[in-house]
Amino acid sequence: MPGHQLAPDISDDDRDRPGASPSHRFDHHSDLRQDPPEVTAGTPGESGDDPADVLRAERAHLAGSRAALRAMREHAQSLSADAAGDWVSQQVLQGLLDQRVAALADHPDTPLFFGRLDRTGEDDLPLTIHVGRRHVHDDHSRPLVIDWRAPVSRAFYQARPSEPMGVLRRRRFGFHGGELTAYEDEPLDQAGQGAALQESRILTDEIERPRTGPMRDIVATIQPDQDEIVRADLTQTVCVQGAPGTGKTAVGLHRAAYLLFTHREKLSRSGVMIVGPNRAFLSYISSVLPALGEVKVDQTTVAGLVGDHAAAEEPAVAALKGDARMAPVLRRALWMHISKPEEGLLITRGVNRFRVADHEVREIVASLRGTTRYGPGRAALAQRLAHAVLVRMEQRGESPDDRVQDAVARSKPVKQLIDQIWPRVTPQQVLFRLLSDGDFLAAAARADLTADECETLLWAKPARSWKSAKWSAADAALMDELADLVERTPTLGHVVVDEAQDLSAMQLRALGRRCRTGSATVLGDLAQGTTPWSARSWEEVLLHLGVSEGAVTELTLGFRVPREVLDFAARLLPSVAPTLAAPRSLRPGAGSLSLRRTADVPAGLTAAVREASGREGSIGVIAADGSTASVAAALAADGLPHDLLDPDSSPEQRVSVIPASLAKGLEYDHVIVVEPADIVAAEDRGLARLYVVLTRAVSSLVVLHARDLPPQLM
Repeated sequence: MPGHQLAPDISDDDRDRPGASPSHRFDHHSDLRQDPPEVTAGTPGESGDDPADVLRAERAHLAGSRAALRAMREHAQSLSADAAGDWVSQQVLQGLLDQRVAALADHPDTPLFFGRLDRTGEDDLPLTIHVGRRHVHDDHSRPLVIDWRAPVSRAFYQARPSEPMGVLRRRRFGFHGGELTAYEDEPLDQAGQGAALQESRILTDEIERPRTGPMRDIVATIQPDQDEIVRADLTQTVCVQGAPGTGKTAVGLHRAAYLLFTHREKLSRSGVMIVGPNRAFLSYISSVLPALGEVKVDQTTVAGLVGDHAAAEEPAVAALKGDARMAPVLRRALWMHISKPEEGLLITRGVNRFRVADHEVREIVASLRGTTRYGPGRAALAQRLAHAVLVRMEQRGESPDDRVQDAVARSKPVKQLIDQIWPRVTPQQVLFRLLSDGDFLAAAARADLTADECETLLWAKPARSWKSAKWSAADAALMDELADLVERTPTLGHVVVDEAQDLSAMQLRALGRRCRTGSATVLGDLAQGTTPWSARSWEEVLLHLGVSEGAVTELTLGFRVPREVLDFAARLLPSVAPTLAAPRSLRPGAGSLSLRRTADVPAGLTAAVREASGREGSIGVIAADGSTASVAAALAADGLPHDLLDPDSSPEQRVSVIPASLAKGLEYDHVIVVEPADIVAAEDRGLARLYVVLTRAVSSLVVLHARDLPPQLM
């Protein structure tokens, strides 16, 4: 069968392998049809049909579906925005048409459909549906492919002999380079209920297929527990604790695609955003949503949201700035800029003079202070003062209207008074004063911070002004908090946050503000927390996000990382996350792990890379951040093409050299880890970083070292 391997033998530990039936037995024959040497004409029929006829007909259906998709795209391209009335409407309509055309793009190396359901016909829906990445219909509006997100498609992922969901038979298709090469039938009717299905070979082969380039979608291999998360309701915030290789990132991306399909109108207005740990990660996942027809989803990092500042900072200082206790400190620091009015307001209009006494000004300021955001409060103060002047005008028999009040609010005396008692400030100005003025910091901190902590926060050598200050990543989150206190942050309909365990409380608050009227999908692994402020529980993460009723679910079964590799990495768990159960892998992966001690690391490295190059798939060489330059030099000296990954780069070569700090979220078929002891020594949570690094391999892991391995791995 082209492009497919036979599945490995099934052991008792493999009961939950993908495609297995709920009874976890594998002695029932699964009807696997292979590509015969010659294929004759036919139509898809019952399981007794000739395999050659079935395969021929399915290929014909694929060709017809592709032709129909081209026709749909050509029709979309033929539409014109000129019919819209004005220029602005034309631009908006043209943008929507462009999105529609982009969403209908065909990818010739990607299967247009990957499954089929033969149904009982107990409802008005078609008896046979093909499940694929997007909806396709012919010129008579007859559906040829049903979107995997449609309600009827749920049975493709959830149906089983004990609960067939109105399905008689599920068919999976094997593809190679976009060409249909095989199919496999699973009977789900009453007759097949007495025996369990053999594992799906096509499904297993697709999960284990070597990966090169960006991350692929997993619509053909979504498992039932993953599907439940993907289809969770929009109103529910879902937090996913996922061990390495469990597909948590893919689940989050597919949930975004599902919500956009199910709540298109609402989310097209409010927006969906993907937040990743770095730009290299975003580059890696960038093709997933477009492949699913979703081309208008913003993808960014936390730095991209709150401000891309990266001045060096001591970890202890960054951890303190990221503490949730900074929130009330910042609030007080902002409102402390308001001073007590010492004089009243005098307005002259013609020969008349109108006065608002100082005590009345104080009352107006007190009524506004703390009850609104700083910016709107400043604007409201101008209107309140103007209204007080209008009252005095009316008391003298005048009849002022709203235009008069607006004129008074914009008058020079009102502006001068407001600038004195309620000055215009920026987040940078407030934070600069807080970090450079010890007395001001102490007054704002009150009992929330100790004197030692205030001393830690204060700049040793403050910049001359806030304009010349060098801000850190932790400062960016504080300025975002202040910006929201000044003016309300716009919110989105849904936010997907990956590697959330590494975010500080203040960074989480920044993300929570962006979905305060929406929902979130929070993804991560507590065992992979590598920052000084890494979360210890998901309830803590949800608290800082401002979510009171989020659902926490766990994915513990890995589909990507071989069991031998995962078991080796899990030796670190008692040290980095003692409360988590060790993850399980569904792939035995015998021979996937190689520990190589060598006196000549460069020679051992080049030998390992050449060995991996003889096999299919991508190759990642991971080393401590300070060692990547020497690793790249060793590969270059031996004439091995490679990329040296940085936060802003996208790899082009098959071999990538990756700093350990950028490895999180990435996967490679073959991984070579250079000198684990150096990775551990490079940072305080070095063992957690090493756990991340050791779990990036999909097919094989080589651990190359001259120094002793950490004792936890011995």
